[in-house]
Amino acid sequence: MPLVTKAQTVVGEATTAVAPAYGAAQAANRNGDNNCHPPIDLAKPQFIVGYGSLMQTASKRSTEPDAGENLPVLVTGFQRAWNTHGVYPTCYLGVQRSSGAAMVAALYRSFPEDGKLSADAREIDYCRASVAADSVKMLDASSVPADSQIWIYVNKPETLKAPDEGHPIVQSYVDIVIIGCMELQQRVADPEFDFVEQCIKTTAGWSKHWVNDRLYPRRPYTRQPQAFQIDQHLQRLLPRLMESVRIE
Repeated sequence: MPLVTKAQTVVGEATTAVAPAYGAAQAANRNGDNNCHPPIDLAKPQFIVGYGSLMQTASKRSTEPDAGENLPVLVTGFQRAWNTHGVYPTCYLGVQRSSGAAMVAALYRSFPEDGKLSADAREIDYCRASVAADSVKMLDASSVPADSQIWIYVNKPETLKAPDEGHPIVQSYVDIVIIGCMELQQRVADPEFDFVEQCIKTTAGWSKHWVNDRLYPRRPYTRQPQAFQIDQHLQRLLPRLMESVRIE
């Protein structure tokens, strides 16, 4: 099923599976900012849109074990891209508001502790922004309470950076994202909707700066038994870029 967006796509043993606790650079912007993490209304159900490692259940539960189930959604008004440099020599996913853009993602319920959302600590280098309920389309035929607050973590303008030689896209992180997309595919109600394909196509910034670090991950991951399935999706949708991926 086609999906029109602004996303620009370019046409042995493996390791990884569960992403470590924190996704992007942890060295900067440690002190909280109320403008970046606005107060939540504890009287309302809290939901979070996960568009990167949070789409993978095991990764999400590594920092929020009691979070609700991941549900597949289509979110309009936001563009996902490879645009965030981390403290590790890696480029991560981020999002920005973008009129006319759309992306598939995960939606899950978060249960605040001490008046705070657990994801605020995990995504400390991003800003939590509100998402209008009519910008979220459920793809599993479910629904969320009408009075819910929905949040997404967006880039701070000063952190926007494309992949480069020093901060490439790394396969071990791509694996986490694609596994999450594969998990969400199982919940999609429409059998003709290829959620994994849309995960890739609604992500901008795919780059020749991409390394396969599965044997020696740049971050401490566990073994990745789904490498073959992941590579099949990437070879089908990004064949030219996959030819240029270098092995570490």
